[in-house]
Amino acid sequence: MGRNKIVITGAPGTGKTSIIKGLESMGFHCFHEIIRDMTSKAKQEGDSSVFVSNPLVFVDDAMQFNKDLLFGRAQHYKESEDIQVPVSFFDRGIPDVLAYMDFFGQTYGREFINTCINHQYDAVFMVPPWEEIYVSDGERLETYKEAESIHHALMNTYTQFGYNPIPVPKDMIQKRIDFILETLNQL
Repeated sequence: MGRNKIVITGAPGTGKTSIIKGLESMGFHCFHEIIRDMTSKAKQEGDSSVFVSNPLVFVDDAMQFNKDLLFGRAQHYKESEDIQVPVSFFDRGIPDVLAYMDFFGQTYGREFINTCINHQYDAVFMVPPWEEIYVSDGERLETYKEAESIHHALMNTYTQFGYNPIPVPKDMIQKRIDFILETLNQL
């Protein structure tokens, strides 16, 4: 495999975090998603009495929230360069920030684009929407239909940055992990 940075991404509720936890339990170094903690904190500080799918309604400065997310993911990327392991897995990558901003109709400047360009991953695995396993919760605010639209935004964004996202089959977690590892061995 070599020393690689591998993104596991996809719409909310597709099983990404379960895959990451499974890889971690096998001894792989994994960087966990940071948005859930940020969304939970934003909800505590804002008015969470109304159901919304966009966590940005809970923050005073949506652009700063997105920058914090962007820089948090960039920090994970930088940390991965100092770790002496053959592969690091990421629960979402830097381009996810731009995909979500596109989905929510937010603009972003060159700083966001350059951060994606300057932090290239070796492979991207896309976990597709799967209605049978989708569950909304306190930090996952999107409906299933919104999750499908987010999937398309993610595909578009990663493709725009030159990636060819590899679709992960809908299957049991271990079989999904096996697929990812087998695919990486062939790259």
